Amino acid sequence: MIEHEEKLSGWGLYPAVNNTVLTGKNVETELPLYSDVTVRGLGRSYADQAINSTGYVLPYIDRQRFLAFDERTGHLECEAGLSLFEIIRVLGPRGFFPMITPGTKFVTVGGAIANDVHGKAHHVDGSFKNCVESFDILLASGKVITANRKKHSELFHANFGGLGLLGLILRARIRLRKIETTYFRQSSFRARNLDEMLDLIDEKDREFPYSVAWVNPLARGKSLGKGILTAGDHARLDELPAKLAREPLKVGGMPGLSVPFFMPGFALNALTLRILNGAIDYVQSHAGQFSHYDSFFYPLDAINNWNRGYGKRGFTQYQFVVPVEGARKSIRRIMEEIAAGGCKPFLNVLKKFGKGTNYLSFPMPGYTFAIDFPISKKLFPFLKRLDALVLDAGGRIYAGKDATLDAQSFAAMYPELDAWKKVKKKYDPKNMFQSDIGRRLGLL
Repeated sequence: MIEHEEKLSGWGLYPAVNNTVLTGKNVETELPLYSDVTVRGLGRSYADQAINSTGYVLPYIDRQRFLAFDERTGHLECEAGLSLFEIIRVLGPRGFFPMITPGTKFVTVGGAIANDVHGKAHHVDGSFKNCVESFDILLASGKVITANRKKHSELFHANFGGLGLLGLILRARIRLRKIETTYFRQSSFRARNLDEMLDLIDEKDREFPYSVAWVNPLARGKSLGKGILTAGDHARLDELPAKLAREPLKVGGMPGLSVPFFMPGFALNALTLRILNGAIDYVQSHAGQFSHYDSFFYPLDAINNWNRGYGKRGFTQYQFVVPVEGARKSIRRIMEEIAAGGCKPFLNVLKKFGKGTNYLSFPMPGYTFAIDFPISKKLFPFLKRLDALVLDAGGRIYAGKDATLDAQSFAAMYPELDAWKKVKKKYDPKNMFQSDIGRRLGLL
């Protein structure tokens, strides 16, 4: 393999460190000759999940072939470097769509497995693991095996949320959803405070398979937690207005807009925060009855390099989940801390999880909150205070986005960590697969 030095970061642009990057065509035979390796897809994990300052980074985005597709069942076999964007682009016009998708389509199948991504329908469909039938994985020994729910089942389950630390996923077999249109029927509901918002989520989750709430980060006092809940479902062909029905399976292309440079730090202030959230409020409350999948699932994907809007320092998306029992009290306490903490959040998103899975998968029954914070010196001690509140509430932080959590807190949040480590030791006893987050969270 060829080696070169490159500074890499996650999507949040923090941290940014020098890495030794590997390139080569004979990965299956050459990779086992190396140690201390991290696999990197499209780099949409937010922090140090796909960087490795002590060893090597293997980009895996050129391995993105469709291998087989059964149109009768919706079963797709593909290389792990294939992105959801390409899946939708090719199979959307044929009436198929990913069963589970996060808030960006620019994520690989391998990355979706490594982070066990979730979306707006977790209360119905669960996390990405629920649509994966099996995968082929290159182990540290150099052996390639197929893992599924019956064969090598512990390895299969441990890879979801395993952050790519158990081996290199080469190929995967996943199920897609049959659809009549690429449009969604949607409704918006306004909540005046946190209690109303949680009541709305509980009510509408029984009615709609997809839901997510935007929460105004500027709200205080009696208005704390106010915002707009958007809920929806796949639109049938007979529901579409005539204009949309002319091209019911329309798919989008690459972003037409781009942030051409890093915004200066002074641009992120109270005024821009008010303008941004005023615009979000208007868009959410004036959304039409039907929405294309791009605007329904991936509004930020319409702008290339939107992460530059947070400046060169970057940002972190702090996402946590707390159990249903006691959630109102714990979420309110965390939101009050955010309001008083002096670190301005630029985006607050709230939704509800259904049943979780196992090992290091993030979702658990409860409410999950995702908050964007620009990087600053005072942010890190502030996030430590939030970590303590989340832990006290019986909750956990999403490792797929985390940038600052320590190993002790992570172990307390994930009770199956020791069981996961046993699987790691069994299949990768010498820690061939490593990463900066793996060392930071004590996974190695």
